[in-house]
Amino acid sequence: SIGKQRDHNEDALFTLTTNLAGEQNHSLVGLYIVADDMGGHKHGEIASNLAARTISTQILRKLIVSLLNPIPTTPNDSIQEMMQGSIQEAHRMIMKHAPGAGTTVTAILILDEQATIVHVGDSRAYSVTPEGNMNTLTRDHSLVMRMMELGQLTADEAAVHPQRNVLYRALGQGEPFTPDITTFPLPKSGFILICSDGLWSVVPENEIGCIIASAPDPQIACQLLVNAANELGGPDNITAILINMPG
Repeated sequence: SIGKQRDHNEDALFTLTTNLAGEQNHSLVGLYIVADDMGGHKHGEIASNLAARTISTQILRKLIVSLLNPIPTTPNDSIQEMMQGSIQEAHRMIMKHAPGAGTTVTAILILDEQATIVHVGDSRAYSVTPEGNMNTLTRDHSLVMRMMELGQLTADEAAVHPQRNVLYRALGQGEPFTPDITTFPLPKSGFILICSDGLWSVVPENEIGCIIASAPDPQIACQLLVNAANELGGPDNITAILINMPG
């Protein structure tokens, strides 16, 4: 959603869920990306789109094509190396084609029973239980989060701090560039939510969890989350991807 106070949408998203099943193997693959431009920087919508397109292209080429070969092959790189390489390539593309621009990226690659997250900026990924309890899977690369970690701000103070949107790490913004990469077992049930700060910084976390737990399906849940952010003023673009675990 564009939200209520912006004149265009500078978020970008990518989703792919696919199964490859046969007599001898069954591969579940999912790739989900949210990118949110840095407000006030030129070419923001170019940076977020470049990030989503470059990361998805890199992963599709390196991983999924190898799985679809007549004789499936194993990629030379590990999953973490593929995610690291894809976000580094996205960073390089933004530096080249949209100099001065910046964007957040939170991308999740699911392969069978394992999930790997590559993350930079202040978009977020959460795990959500069927009851709506939420656990943050990413760490904001923001000034206020750093101040909270140092004990200089409380969560309530951070929520209204005049520099709450200032990032110290983003795609396309200087060197050295170091993303966070984590791998974890896929939850057996519940959901994974990826969203831009147009959702999580506006709608309280407990309300997000309640909406997800009570909605009949992920598509309706996402629409209700967007509606909730807009009802609270919609100060920013709003993007949400909700992944339903098969359990």
